[in-house]
Amino acid sequence: MKFLTLLLALPVLSAGQNYSVRMVSEKGVALIRLADPAKGVEVTVLPSFGNRVSEMKVHGKNILYFPSSDLAEFQKNPALSGVPFLAPWANRLSETSFWANGKQYTFNMALGNVRGPIPIHGLLQNSNLWEVVEAAADGQSAHVTSRLLFWKHPELMAQWPFAHEYEMTYRLANGVLEVKVTVTNLSAESMPVALGFHPYYRIPDVPRDEWVANIPARKIVIADNRLVATGEFKPYDMPNPLPLRGHPLDTGFTDLERDAEGRAHFSIEARGMKVETLFGPRYPVAVIFAPPAPEGQTRDFICFEPMTGITNAVNLHHEGKYPDLQAVAPGATWTESFWIRASGI
Repeated sequence: MKFLTLLLALPVLSAGQNYSVRMVSEKGVALIRLADPAKGVEVTVLPSFGNRVSEMKVHGKNILYFPSSDLAEFQKNPALSGVPFLAPWANRLSETSFWANGKQYTFNMALGNVRGPIPIHGLLQNSNLWEVVEAAADGQSAHVTSRLLFWKHPELMAQWPFAHEYEMTYRLANGVLEVKVTVTNLSAESMPVALGFHPYYRIPDVPRDEWVANIPARKIVIADNRLVATGEFKPYDMPNPLPLRGHPLDTGFTDLERDAEGRAHFSIEARGMKVETLFGPRYPVAVIFAPPAPEGQTRDFICFEPMTGITNAVNLHHEGKYPDLQAVAPGATWTESFWIRASGI
């Protein structure tokens, strides 16, 4: 985190005609803020906490669900919120091992960095291993780029023994946040790409029972009673748009409808406000998470999760049930983006 430490001395890192990047510290937690004053949008990135975004404020209203205002306390008791990164696998695996290139790799559960017995959400969602390598603004955008060198850390390599690294760029331009991730495979074998994100969206000051969701999918992923995909699919059989009142979801979707640029548009709308996320073509799967609220409580969020494959893709591929697993060859890179934007807020 040397670059990040140096940046703390500079309240304004870079500013363009319409954009700026600022570094601040709140209760000892370093934040990077990207600002687009012309569109009234400000994005807060937490490099030392999984490199996640905690806020995307539009005219002062956060369109991301992030329930804690005390970041120091949040780091002690973390929970999924904001925009977490899930890697090297997203969501669930069927067992405490995975298959790649015809070989089975068993997790060392004694290390404590795999959540089992149904391993979920990878190894990096709360990682402090990200290093900021660039933060700048000009007349077109503001961005911050961070890197995680997976191969340098034995506790990670023990679980997923492929030497590789991640580079992530958050770029704010014209009121839209792009989240771009690049995977570089430094190992001698092809590496499965089974990553994803788990963004939590909300329409500020409007209960979820009033939201209507747009789900541009043709197929639903069939899962077992553990919410692990079976490799089977069925036609999309729900209304679209879907009123969320009375429709809790923890469901995978695929065969996504796309625009001329190959992007799939998911959104929620209410009272003339809209929050939208667009998936690039290398995210062929979405898991949508809108769980029922416990009695007397509210859960005013929905997750449109961009994923490179269905849950348990690595093991289903080995079983011959999922031919669409993505991979990155030795020495090659894999890159994709998704985008977040809002209107009427």
